[in-house]
Amino acid sequence: MRPEPRGLAPFRIEVPASVLEDLGDRLARARLPGAPAAAGWDYGVEPDYLRRLVEYWRTDYDWRAVEGRLNRLPQFVASVGDHRVHLVYERGSGPDPLPLVLTHGWPGSFVEFEATVGPLAHPERFGGRVEDAFDVIVPSLPGYGWSSAPSAPISTRDIARIWDELMTSTLGYERYAAQGGDWGGLVTSWLGVDAPSHVVAIHLNIMGLRPYLGEGSPPLSPEEEAWVARTRARLARETGYQAIQGTKPQTLAYALTDSPVGLAAWIAEKFHGWSAPGPGGPPFTMEQILTDVMIYWLTGSVNSASWLYTAARRLDGMRLARGELVGVETAFVACPYDLFPAPPDSWVRRAYNCVRRTDLAVGGHFLAYERPTEFVEDVRSFFRGYRAARRRSAG
Repeated sequence: MRPEPRGLAPFRIEVPASVLEDLGDRLARARLPGAPAAAGWDYGVEPDYLRRLVEYWRTDYDWRAVEGRLNRLPQFVASVGDHRVHLVYERGSGPDPLPLVLTHGWPGSFVEFEATVGPLAHPERFGGRVEDAFDVIVPSLPGYGWSSAPSAPISTRDIARIWDELMTSTLGYERYAAQGGDWGGLVTSWLGVDAPSHVVAIHLNIMGLRPYLGEGSPPLSPEEEAWVARTRARLARETGYQAIQGTKPQTLAYALTDSPVGLAAWIAEKFHGWSAPGPGGPPFTMEQILTDVMIYWLTGSVNSASWLYTAARRLDGMRLARGELVGVETAFVACPYDLFPAPPDSWVRRAYNCVRRTDLAVGGHFLAYERPTEFVEDVRSFFRGYRAARRRSAG
């Protein structure tokens, strides 16, 4: 018997016309910088790509059409403790769908999962089997989109506790599955540490939680040392944004909250740098990139969305303590163009009870947005074995 949720209020995105008119005025008055000759993407967003993106935004992008499409997703807000959480909640087909919470990261949003909600909730409508159906829950992280901002930065471990309360106390599930990438991968990992009695298994497309490497831990193998060196070299080129968002996010937020072009450039560069390279830019349509940018622009949430980086420096939440392990069974999907190079299995086992690994030949950091078909298939395949276990434990 399906639980009846408590404390959910229906939600629709309804952006005032004045907000869109102001955006149009700002785009029409945009002032762009110069660039080195033949800059390409080496210095940040390629200048010609940004000009084309801004022109498309100004003349062709139709927010009202996107807003109507997003409003076809069943959206709600829930009060969880002191937090107002925005979520998509699609009840799945069949008599006993498995509840699954999907968690995004930065600079993503709930729209990353838009194309996956239907196939996961109603597989029989997309060439699959109704037995693989999920109740799909896609919350927006605190401080992102239409979720309220916390009063001060909180960690991914704190968010995992909020998610567990959302899934159990608000939505009424005794047992559920979880999936995440980027910050969502850490939130999902902490669910596996702190809520193993509620979480049947987790699925990750990033291994972001760091193992304990202090006194008493095994020394790194040569393979692990080589991977750490590759990762540090990669991050040295790609993580300048973390320094400012982790130390002085307020200063950055003044610019990104005031300039839509600045915000689009800040976000589009990540969609390019952490994904499969394309001939003219990121492997996403301009509509996809701008829809994600619009979530930040319309809600003014770019500042509070940065606070997870501040929390990572001040509150940690990024690493396991001695004796801690993500004990629930874990699946890991490694993509060749992700922010981090795919780690060796020995590194993964230091932190996770990983029972399944898939190394894709395609895809990057934003897997569900870039390759929804591959994402859905791997999620369906992994969780098939946990449906009966959930029913037994619930009974």
